[in-house]
Amino acid sequence: MNLVHSLLIIGVTALSTLITRSTPFLLFGRGEKRVGGTILYIGKILPPAIMATLLVYALKEISFGELSGWLFDLGAIAVTALIHLKWRNALISIAVGTILYMVLVQGLFW
Repeated sequence: MNLVHSLLIIGVTALSTLITRSTPFLLFGRGEKRVGGTILYIGKILPPAIMATLLVYALKEISFGELSGWLFDLGAIAVTALIHLKWRNALISIAVGTILYMVLVQGLFW
């Protein structure tokens, strides 16, 4: 792959991301007045549904055979849930849970 090909891939990706992210604002504006009830409902229910799907996906192959097979997973999930219940900030809770999980998996038992 040469430089031109790499730059074209980056350009197309950036343009696609820009179009995808700006289309709702172009269609509906910034206010909730023009947005229908269905769109508001989807915007309210979709984030928890995505989080539940990711949780099921993350735990689908959990192994209870040894302590490190499930302790790190469930510990990081518990910390993530507690932080989210306390501060109600998805970004902070997901970041702290992910960092904790990576530290446990990569650093605790080598």
